[in-house]
Amino acid sequence: MLHLDALSKQFGGLPALSDVTFRVPQGQITALIGPNGAGKSTLINCITGVLTPTRGSISLGLQEISTQPSHAISRLGVARTFQNLKLFERLSVLDNVLAGLNNEAGSSLIMALLRLPYLRHRERQLKLRALEALDRFGLADKADWPAGVMAYGDKKRLELARATVSQPQLILLDEPVAGLNATETLAVEQQLRRLRQEGQTLLLVEHDMELVMGLADQVVVLDSGCVIAWGTPDEVQRNPRVLEAYLGSVEATA
Repeated sequence: MLHLDALSKQFGGLPALSDVTFRVPQGQITALIGPNGAGKSTLINCITGVLTPTRGSISLGLQEISTQPSHAISRLGVARTFQNLKLFERLSVLDNVLAGLNNEAGSSLIMALLRLPYLRHRERQLKLRALEALDRFGLADKADWPAGVMAYGDKKRLELARATVSQPQLILLDEPVAGLNATETLAVEQQLRRLRQEGQTLLLVEHDMELVMGLADQVVVLDSGCVIAWGTPDEVQRNPRVLEAYLGSVEATA
């Protein structure tokens, strides 16, 4: 589904990513882990077109996307959530999810002004899909609420609903359970398992090692912008470089 080959990104001559190479198989959950400052967010921003790599390539299927802008990559079927919530807090919960279907609206200014029957029918279809997504994440009863008044855990689920509503080829999840309690984390984990069962491809950035090791099909470990390990959760947990760079430090401070 996704192939990164020798991807590098520099800021002012300083490397944030150095020759990052790995693959994200279709229909699986790939976890991207590493200590703070390892380059995880920079990598996500390169994949989604927010940043342009200094060198290297990113391929979605057979299509090179490393130089394409964000809106073009989105139209190819790449969706994401954010480490820091990016919701339209004054809009309704339903409208926030409808924003995830913007690429499918297919209306022009003239069609919007004339309110043609086709457009009204299309809007009903999109609204139904948005409501189905809200129902999947247990938010249908809050569809008319302003997004800004919801609890933090509900806002995290709202971002997931918006990211998945268009059934994209690839979903990038940036710390989806950060700040959630154990019950909320379990609910998100169950939803991610369900998405995988339905054939969705996920790239998951997360610090919750219990979640990662119990959920991911493969794990990629970044440290100082470099891939230091790539394999199954069991392989990664036994890797001495990972224990030293990340997992070991977590255990030491537990």
